[in-house]
Amino acid sequence: MAKVITIAQQKGGAGKTTVAAHIAVALSQKGNRVAVVDIDPQGSLSHWHSIREEKFGEGYTGLTFTSLSGWRVGSEVARLRRSQDYIIIDSPPHTETEARTAIRAADLILIPVQPSPTDLWATKATLDLAKAEKVPVRVLLNRVNTNSRLAQTIANELPELAESMLGNRVLFAASLMEGRCATEVEPSSQAAKEVKNLVKELLALVRDADEEEDEADAPIEKSEKSSKKQLENA
Repeated sequence: MAKVITIAQQKGGAGKTTVAAHIAVALSQKGNRVAVVDIDPQGSLSHWHSIREEKFGEGYTGLTFTSLSGWRVGSEVARLRRSQDYIIIDSPPHTETEARTAIRAADLILIPVQPSPTDLWATKATLDLAKAEKVPVRVLLNRVNTNSRLAQTIANELPELAESMLGNRVLFAASLMEGRCATEVEPSSQAAKEVKNLVKELLALVRDADEEEDEADAPIEKSEKSSKKQLENA
């Protein structure tokens, strides 16, 4: 049965759509059946997927894509669980009811946080939602600049911090403009390595115990360190 990862953040502009697209594509590249569900009224992920369909052809994007309103998430996820391996949900900001629906449907919540005080403060609302629904959560430092003292300060304030983080790299946005992702455009780039390490971490969190052991035996990219250690060593 499919595992569901909801990308959630009450503050807009945290990079949810970029993170959702990159995780979905990276999972698909590993041979998984991946569904993407866009419930953000802004529709950025839907626009990206439309560009992807133009590039690769309808039905050849490597993803099963659905755009719908939040109240229908539960039934749609139940349907997709029967045919997919992973389901990635891009949830809306500011809409507590729809965000709660997406969180309730998830096996894991991923909260992107830019290294800024406003992102840090906004994260508490999403963490509280996840806690109320008793869903495991990880906070992802996103768009991190090298040698950022502020990022280190923010990291020290964040609970449930992911080991991985994503840098402030042009390739993340540039690849989306083409309907693709960093792991497709430049597979050996630092951006791609960061995405692969993030996906590896997420898989270890959502898979069953025997699958987690298999993941532990896999080689780790040299760039993979905890997000706090990466900042400390920068």
